[in-house]
Amino acid sequence: MDAVTLTRQLVNIESITGNEAAVGNYLYGELCRLGYQTTKMPVEGDRFNVYAAPDAGSRAPEVTLSTHMDTVPPFIPSSEDAGRIYGRGSCDAKGIIAAQIAAAQRLRQQGIYVGLLFVVGEERDSLGAKVANEHAPSECRFLINGEPTENRIALASKGTLRVEVTATGRMAHSAYPELGDSAIDKLIAALARLRTTPLPSDPEVGPCTLNIGLIEGGRAPNVIPDYAHADLLYRLVGPTDDLRRQILATAGDQVQVTFPLEIPFLRLRTIDGLPTMTAAFTTDIPQLTNWGEPLLIGPGSIHVAHTDGEYIEKQQLAEAIDLYCRVAKQLLG
Repeated sequence: MDAVTLTRQLVNIESITGNEAAVGNYLYGELCRLGYQTTKMPVEGDRFNVYAAPDAGSRAPEVTLSTHMDTVPPFIPSSEDAGRIYGRGSCDAKGIIAAQIAAAQRLRQQGIYVGLLFVVGEERDSLGAKVANEHAPSECRFLINGEPTENRIALASKGTLRVEVTATGRMAHSAYPELGDSAIDKLIAALARLRTTPLPSDPEVGPCTLNIGLIEGGRAPNVIPDYAHADLLYRLVGPTDDLRRQILATAGDQVQVTFPLEIPFLRLRTIDGLPTMTAAFTTDIPQLTNWGEPLLIGPGSIHVAHTDGEYIEKQQLAEAIDLYCRVAKQLLG
C-alpha cells in the first residue's frame, strides 16, 4: 500500500461536506479490491459512511481506525514535492485515511485484524458519526480516531459551545436617534462585556477561549438599526453549567442569548512512550461513543488544515503507519 499515492488520489476527488459520494465510492472499491468485507452505511441522500473489516471469522475487530472523508471548501487539487503532499484534505483528513488503510494492511499481514470506519459530515455537523454510532459492532472496544495531531497522542480534546446573541430595537431616521432604539448599540455593549470576562482554565489543557465569529445587523447607514446578531464560539476545558450562567449574567437583559450547540470537553486515553498534545479543536469522537474507548492521533498539523496551503509531510505520513500499528498492538496486547 503506497500511502503517498493513495493520499494524492483521494485529494484529487472533491468531497466538500455534502458531496462525499464520489470519494466514498472510490474507497469502497479500493477496500473491496483489497479483500475487506466492506459496507456502505447510508446517511442522507447519496451520502454514506464506509465500514470495512478483514474476513477474520464472524467476530468484528476489537479496534477500529476512523476518520472523516469530507473537507472544507474550496476544492484544491493535489501537488507534491520531495517532502510534502499539498491540496485540500491532504492533512485533514485524506492523508490520515491513507495511513490508516496502510496500517490495517500491515497488521492484517501479521494476523492482527482492525476495522476501518470513514464517515461523512465531520466538518459540519458530525451527521455521519451520529449514524455510525447506531451501527457499532458490539465487539469493538477501542476507537483510534485520526485528526492532525502531528503524530502526538491527545491528552484531551476541547469542547465547543456555540452562543447566539441577538438584540432588537426600533428603527428611526438617523438624524433623530432619540426617536429610535439601536439594536447594534445593545449588541456591542454586550459583546464588549463578554470579551473581557475571565474564562476558566485547566492546568493540563489550557484556557477556555472565545471567538466572536459573525456579526450582522442594521438596515442602512442612515437608519437606526432595529436588529443585530452575533455568533460566538467558546472552546471548552470543562463542564458548561457555570459558564452558561456567567454568559447570561454578563450579556445582560438588553440582549437575548441562546446556546444552539454544545460538544463536550473530553479527556482521552494515552499510550505510554508517545508524545502528547491537547487538541484545541473538536472531533467526531463525542458522537462515536458506542465504538469503544477513544484515542486521538494522526499525522499533519492542524495549523495548516483549512488553509489554501494545506499539506502533509511525507515523513509524518510514514511514521503514522508505524504509530497506528503500534497503538493497535498495545491495545490488543
